[in-house]
Amino acid sequence: MSWFITNLISALLLPPLNLLLLLALGIWALKRRPKTARFLLISMFSLLWLFSSAYFSDAALQLLETKTAPLNNSAKAQAIVILGGGSYFNAPEYANQDTVNEGTLVRLRYGARLYRQTHLPILVTGGTPLGSNISEAVQMKTALEQDFQIPVRWTEGESNNSFENAGNSFQLLQKSGIKKIYLVTHAWHIRRASAAFQRAGFEVIEAPTAFTTRYQTTLLTFIPNVEALYNSKLFFHELIGLVWYWLKS
Repeated sequence: MSWFITNLISALLLPPLNLLLLLALGIWALKRRPKTARFLLISMFSLLWLFSSAYFSDAALQLLETKTAPLNNSAKAQAIVILGGGSYFNAPEYANQDTVNEGTLVRLRYGARLYRQTHLPILVTGGTPLGSNISEAVQMKTALEQDFQIPVRWTEGESNNSFENAGNSFQLLQKSGIKKIYLVTHAWHIRRASAAFQRAGFEVIEAPTAFTTRYQTTLLTFIPNVEALYNSKLFFHELIGLVWYWLKS
């Protein structure tokens, strides 16, 4: 299934598009089935409020993170694998070149820290799902080497999702006899990513970063905001991905 079709289906199932479709259905039913329409519109309003509140979205992401923990470095690996998380396209301050986005930068920062602790070789992985000229992997390599002064040994730039990240990375690293890796990605993503890399043949030591935390719970925690809605989207995207992996296995 192509990247476009996969993401189109994903968009239909995730907020805010699924809520907008619910709203459209409610408006369509106003004259035909008023009771059904009221139910749909009230449901849409309630779900939009819920998904847009930090109280819900934080708790949802933390639910994904309960199966992992910060790396304690007691277990030893042979290499560090850092997953791409998106691009910052045509960045004006970088001569209009594509470079890593904020999500990827968070992963690179932790990967650089892990390298300084272990001095293990690094593989970066991420393709060009939107058809850009520079793969996420190349962008990551550039950022690590130029901004963090961290060397990158392997660059895997052909994959467009976590499943392909895992398979292509295994093909690269098995040539060097490497099967035991530190896997660096967001804490909310580590469960699905780890499953994909284990299925590809790796022994995975999870190295999650960017755990979902909150300074304090106040009234604002329950007030809708765009960031919380985005985090809810991340949660449902991961949940759908986990279910899909389970069905494929």
